[in-house]
Amino acid sequence: MRVLSCLTTEHNLLLVTLAALICTLGAWTSLNLLGKARSGHGGTAKAWVFFGAVAAGSSVWCTHFVAMLAFEPQTPVSYEAGLTALSLILVIFTSTIAFLVASMNVPFAASLGGAAFGGGVAVMHYVGMAAFSVDATILWNSGYFTASLAWSIVVSALAFQSVASANPAWARYGAPGLLVGSVVGLHFTGMAAMTILPFAPSDAAATSSEAREMLAFAVTGVAVLVMGIVWVSNFVDRAVREQAAQRLRHLAGSSADGMIITQNDEIIEANAAFEALSGFARDDLIGQPVSTVGFRVDTLVEGAVVRTTLQAACGDSVAVEIAAHTESGEQGLRVYALRDIRPRLEQERRIANLARTDALTGLPNRASFLEHLDHIIADCEVGSSLALLAIDLNRFKEVNDLQGHAAGDIVLRVLSERMRGVLREREYLARLGGDEFVATCRVSGRDDALDFAVRLEKQLFSTVQIDHVEAVCGASIGIALYPDHAPNATTLMNNADLAMYRAKGSPIDNICFYAEEMDEALRVRRRMISDLREALPRGELELRYQVQVDITTERSVGYEALLRWRHPERGYVSPTEFIPLAEETGLILPIGEWVLRTACAEAATWDEPDTIAVNLSAIQLHQIELPDIVEQILIETGLPPSRLELETTETSLMKDPQRAIHVLKRLKELGISIAMDDFGTGYSSLSTLRAFDFDKIKLDKTFVDGIDKDAQARAVMLAVLALGNALSIPVLAEGVETKEQVDFLKSRGCDKVQGYFFGRPVPAVERKKAVA
Repeated sequence: MRVLSCLTTEHNLLLVTLAALICTLGAWTSLNLLGKARSGHGGTAKAWVFFGAVAAGSSVWCTHFVAMLAFEPQTPVSYEAGLTALSLILVIFTSTIAFLVASMNVPFAASLGGAAFGGGVAVMHYVGMAAFSVDATILWNSGYFTASLAWSIVVSALAFQSVASANPAWARYGAPGLLVGSVVGLHFTGMAAMTILPFAPSDAAATSSEAREMLAFAVTGVAVLVMGIVWVSNFVDRAVREQAAQRLRHLAGSSADGMIITQNDEIIEANAAFEALSGFARDDLIGQPVSTVGFRVDTLVEGAVVRTTLQAACGDSVAVEIAAHTESGEQGLRVYALRDIRPRLEQERRIANLARTDALTGLPNRASFLEHLDHIIADCEVGSSLALLAIDLNRFKEVNDLQGHAAGDIVLRVLSERMRGVLREREYLARLGGDEFVATCRVSGRDDALDFAVRLEKQLFSTVQIDHVEAVCGASIGIALYPDHAPNATTLMNNADLAMYRAKGSPIDNICFYAEEMDEALRVRRRMISDLREALPRGELELRYQVQVDITTERSVGYEALLRWRHPERGYVSPTEFIPLAEETGLILPIGEWVLRTACAEAATWDEPDTIAVNLSAIQLHQIELPDIVEQILIETGLPPSRLELETTETSLMKDPQRAIHVLKRLKELGISIAMDDFGTGYSSLSTLRAFDFDKIKLDKTFVDGIDKDAQARAVMLAVLALGNALSIPVLAEGVETKEQVDFLKSRGCDKVQGYFFGRPVPAVERKKAVA
């Protein structure tokens, strides 16, 4: 009642109303600036702290001063200018500290700042009251004084804490109301604490009522001016932020990536790319929380690209990469750039699939098969078996050679599709490369494995139509069982390969199971290949020279260089054993070049101008650089080209006739003689003799051996001799071992002979003793 009576009987209500308006306007303005300071960053936040403190301090001081002018005691009143000014300085200073504390992002910072503000306002009020000068005795009530101080601190703390509230409406309207109540309650409770006892009655007043009102309105004008400056600053800031937002919207609109802009986690802008990506319309997104589109803000890292999913309007999850950027100086403004990574993920999936799939047939490739084999072996239960089939096409090379590689690709695709069509549950097929395939299946024994192999074999022996040609490749299939034949994947594959090679070498069986004796044969073969690789560097290869004789004069006309291998453990190894291995492994190229160089170098040292004959393998003959190599050797050794004779077989020519004839013609252009070796055992095609001008025909020893006892062999020999005579090509008969054979050949017009009757192959140092 004392407070109410003080308000109603001792104050000018017009000025009180004016003070309340100033306080309300100041509270709303200053707390709005406090909110900006709390959400701002760096210098921007400090600027809002300063503007908020000035607005709060000046408005509170003006509220107090106008309310003091509204006070009408029955005695003359005056105000000490120094203390009045000090009260203004104090309230702005304490408000600055309070706003700085309240703008910190730490727990209870807003409440502590509010308490500091309330205490600062109380200090301002009572310093201002100390400037109140009156000719009277002033008595103070401690209860009202304490109540006013507590009221100011507590209610101001609640007002500042409301600014930090998660409820935007309460922060916008409830906080200013509390702050107004804090200031008004402080002032009038503080005024109620004061009792004035005049020394003597007086009608005079230090300031007339009209003068006080004019002064009050002048103070109000100052407060409005200060807050107007703050409002203008706020307006300029809003204009700048709106301009920045427009720039962001323009940037978002021109971006190919989806972009959304949020403020305090509320979407305020979205570009067309984001609409297309999410399926949401822009108007439906504006004003919605960012969680509407399905990604959590707390999972994003500032400045980093994060892979996550976007919830589209249709409910689908869209794989995206998101980069988040917070605009400095803005109140909760954040930009999200989203890139659709579904095409990239699909491309990565396709690349990963290509890395595990054979591009030609679509079957799993080697890498995928090895992973599968390890997996199924690991999962193989005790008592169960796994069959591994190694498959190799038999005549695929013929298809490639005769029909071309495009036809070979057709065969591989068709056969792969047919095999895949007969696969059953828990059966697996892969292509390792070339014409090699592998297959696996879970079996209970050999019969199941054989049944699986027979099903695949039937498809592999079926006809493939290529344009107007039908091709049948066939295949050899080797089978190894786990764990019966091998304890691990590597051994299982090796054993299946061994069985496949056994099937390939069999004229009857196309399917072969692994057997232990295959290992020994393989080890011998591999050891032989390994030793052959070291034979040339270790000097184990030797040349033997066998004389070639003019049958009429029985004088030497040349020698054939024959290769021998003197193995350190096995002794001399037959050429029929190691020459096929050399051709298979490609070692025939360096070995053949060594033979040619060594024979030419030896022949160049002879006193007689005898020829030196060197055999060419099929691989050498198809080496396009062979003429250059031969020419270089002739230059290095000094042997005249006319003394070198190169021998080839018709079988070698048939592998690639066009290429082989081209190489032979280049060799003959050097002045080298070319002989057809083993004539009569191969195709014996007259077209070959017509296609190339051979310098000699060598008749195979099998026909010489049959002169005495085989009429058919004798007939072939006579036909070849007649053919050579008709084509003017000299004929040399090999394998002559008896006087009867010599006499027969001489009587039938044979030109030259070679065989044990005239001399065995001997080292170079024994060459002169070759003719008896």
